[in-house]
Amino acid sequence: MLRLPPFTYIPARTADEAVELLAMHGADALPVSGGTDLYANMKQRLFTPKVLIGLRPITNLNYIRYNDVSGLTLGALTSLTALATSDAVRRHYPALAAAAAAVSTPQLRNMGTIGGNVCVDTRCNYYNQNLDWRKALGYCMKKDGDICRVATSSPKCLAVNSSDTAPVLQAFGARLHVIGPSGAREIPIEQFYVDDGMRAWAKQPGEIVTHISVPPPGDNTRSAYRKLRLRNSFDFPILSVAALVRCDDDGVCVHARLVLNAVAPKPVDVPAAAQALIGTKLEHEALEAAADAAFAAGKPLDNTSATIPYRKRMVRVFARRALGDVAA
Repeated sequence: MLRLPPFTYIPARTADEAVELLAMHGADALPVSGGTDLYANMKQRLFTPKVLIGLRPITNLNYIRYNDVSGLTLGALTSLTALATSDAVRRHYPALAAAAAAVSTPQLRNMGTIGGNVCVDTRCNYYNQNLDWRKALGYCMKKDGDICRVATSSPKCLAVNSSDTAPVLQAFGARLHVIGPSGAREIPIEQFYVDDGMRAWAKQPGEIVTHISVPPPGDNTRSAYRKLRLRNSFDFPILSVAALVRCDDDGVCVHARLVLNAVAPKPVDVPAAAQALIGTKLEHEALEAAADAAFAAGKPLDNTSATIPYRKRMVRVFARRALGDVAA
């Protein structure tokens, strides 16, 4: 049985207090909210913090607010269950509700938070193993080693982003708000994620996410989320696709975004897919062209379950399905 390493848990009552505690304990401390990913990784000795700063008592970071002017604001401690079942989210951002509902199991969605999901650790077959397995292999660049086992000549870690909500939030143009020792700042989600599995976020170690703001979707906006996973009941994605289109009153597409995830250390925007859709009425030919663009952009590697050729083929299949959802 895998057991947690010893640690001290210190609850924080405010975001400022959490930042102070993280600064006080430095590299020995990590923040934790739901802990659904962190505790599992600690059991595998991927993280061994001496101190965990508990964010769950910060009650004013647990909320969902929406209005037609400013859009959606999500407190970082909003549970994934609350996000998936929110009437406002399901009405205006259906793909986001679907993505939250696709995370793991009901029990873990009750514990997991939107802040935790956007900051979920990158994953890889060579990294997400127990200590004895990794030691026998010789470790990897992301933890204790010096080479990437996926591509031994790669100068960076190729572990993939496995957040369900990240590609949808990116499609909607979300912004993340963080607070740290230097104060509060706002980061567009495209800049929040970094194309390196070891240093996957622009967030600094002493910073925490406080809330996420999503602009109003606009009239005639449709969105969809599709997820490929080994076991449909609870697994991490081995590929996911977020699609968004906005049409004018005549049904002509005036704005579109297609975002892939679990194929790289960060969500992958596919501008060529958007270009194939804009100016069309989402006819079959336009959807096929957009799916072809997604196929060209998606470049999975040997770092998750299933073979590379299968995941590559599924990029086109799942992109086409998501596009079919928004066109229907």
